[in-house]
Amino acid sequence: MIELYKSAGWPISANHPKKLVGYSTDDIGALNQPVDLWKFDGDADRRAFWAGVSADPDFMAFARQLRPMRLSQDNQLMLAAPWGPQP
Repeated sequence: MIELYKSAGWPISANHPKKLVGYSTDDIGALNQPVDLWKFDGDADRRAFWAGVSADPDFMAFARQLRPMRLSQDNQLMLAAPWGPQP
């Protein structure tokens, strides 16, 4: 899965607005679990971004390869804390 993200997912993301803040992988614990951090200006921005990405045939080809590799997926919508660094 990590290799697929590196070889296909990352290059495809360059064709879309820059909303990706970072990719991470596990250092200890469960292995081969990429974590993506995205920053949006609000719900409408998030929905518009994913609608555009979902309309991209290259992304959908990547997603068709990725889905069988995923055993689970966790999504979280978070707000930045009013203190500390801001992504």
